[in-house]
Amino acid sequence: MLTQAKEGNSTLAPWGEDARRAGEGHPLDFQQGEFIYFNKPYGMSSFGALAFVRTRISQRVDVKRVKTGHAGTLDPLATGVLILCTGKATKQIESLQLNDKEYTATLQFGATTPSYDMEYTVDHTYPKNHITREKVEEALKQFVGDIMQVPPVFSACNVNGKRAYELARKDKEVELHAKQVRVDEIELLDFNDELKQARIRVVCGKGTYIRSLARDIGEALGSGAYLTALCRTRLGDVRIEDCHTIDNFQEWLDAQEVAPYIECVQNPPGTGKAKKKKWHGHSKSKNNSN
Repeated sequence: MLTQAKEGNSTLAPWGEDARRAGEGHPLDFQQGEFIYFNKPYGMSSFGALAFVRTRISQRVDVKRVKTGHAGTLDPLATGVLILCTGKATKQIESLQLNDKEYTATLQFGATTPSYDMEYTVDHTYPKNHITREKVEEALKQFVGDIMQVPPVFSACNVNGKRAYELARKDKEVELHAKQVRVDEIELLDFNDELKQARIRVVCGKGTYIRSLARDIGEALGSGAYLTALCRTRLGDVRIEDCHTIDNFQEWLDAQEVAPYIECVQNPPGTGKAKKKKWHGHSKSKNNSN
């Protein structure tokens, strides 16, 4: 394992001392704010995961739309920890994103794809027979600490008011500049000499693209590389073992006591101020979601 020396505690508190994880010994109060730890499945976008949870929470409290947001986007082909916030807890999203993140990733050497993962098919092949476990371990050393990294063109980076991936998918030229990111730890977990695949663990700061890291490691080895698997195993102090899954979330939600939710209802123009509609929550009520 390769580690960068740091001062102080590397993990920022993801929320204030008074904030609580949803369901820990108190009625769920989605308006005051709850933190939902979700294990995003493969193939689902972060927005899709947010919509999945938001729909079920909104149905549970019988309102049209509960305010929600998420901290730290995961690519559709990635899995793992996604922290979802409701109500006033959405104000904590920016501070949540400052926490360090841990990933496990599988790199395939000898080829590249336009997206640096399996979203697109291989566009170039490279020599790979010279790559060994020892050479991979040596190459990883140069990627610990503050490094310069060019984000993937298939990313959410802003380019003249548009997302880079929107332009890339239209085959438009996208130029992204290198930026400084931080890699605190990098470790080779496994190396398959026959397939020329490596599985690594990475602890990094905000803005680090593991797909770009894979590309750069491939280049450092005189070859190419792209991701075949990526999992965020930790965000701050939240580990994947703490997370709900798409299969158990509804059952968990139905079993919780829920605090009353106050929804603001707009009156027709000229009829005065908006009214507040109060919903008196029932504990463990049935949900009719799909």
